[in-house]
Amino acid sequence: MTSADRIIRRTGEFREEVRTLTFSRPVTHVYHPLDYAWEPHKRYLDKYAGGKKKVVFLGMNPGPWGMAQTGVPFGDVKQVTGWLRIKAPVDRPNPEHPRRRVEGFDCHRGEISGQRLWGMLAERFKNAQAFFLDHFVANYCPLVFLEESGRNRTPDKLPRAEREPLTALCDDYLRDTMTILNPEWVVGIGNFSRDQAARALEDTGIRVGRVLHPSPASPAANRGWAATAIRQVSEQGIW
Repeated sequence: MTSADRIIRRTGEFREEVRTLTFSRPVTHVYHPLDYAWEPHKRYLDKYAGGKKKVVFLGMNPGPWGMAQTGVPFGDVKQVTGWLRIKAPVDRPNPEHPRRRVEGFDCHRGEISGQRLWGMLAERFKNAQAFFLDHFVANYCPLVFLEESGRNRTPDKLPRAEREPLTALCDDYLRDTMTILNPEWVVGIGNFSRDQAARALEDTGIRVGRVLHPSPASPAANRGWAATAIRQVSEQGIW
């Protein structure tokens, strides 16, 4: 069994585990892209999760216009179909928030964080195959949390009673997949991901780094995110 096959199998188990969790207001809708967007996610893993990796970039959780639509981490539609060359059928979450429709690969709204991340990598690497030869991109948490207004609620804002069971499952999944990929570095994209990785991977020998999150909500990210991220990665000795 290849490393990609092992990760696909473990991700299928993870998908079932997080289904058992429940969440309360102000969260009114929870999207499970590993369910309704399983086909493109599986293709992403099958195509790019093979072999040992040197560096794994780790995001927080799916964005409503990224992985929530395409099933791929930081999955801006144009980047996923263009640079990653992945396209597959996507179903709809049930229940679906009326202000956050899932249109899959027909979604015309861009995911800025994904545009910035994959765009930076496309500039630095000849093609996706060259990047994924010893790199990978994943998310710590696989769920999207939406409030009644349609506002995205990040995992760190969940109440402790709901956050802790989720964290336990995400930690186990991260440890298991990093055992398979065996990277030298896990680079948290933002403070949250860095902190989760540092805790979950303590004593594994995997080094944990950080880059600025590319979200447009961050003023610093809006001032040349790609150059900042490349500098941070270089200063940590990762590239």
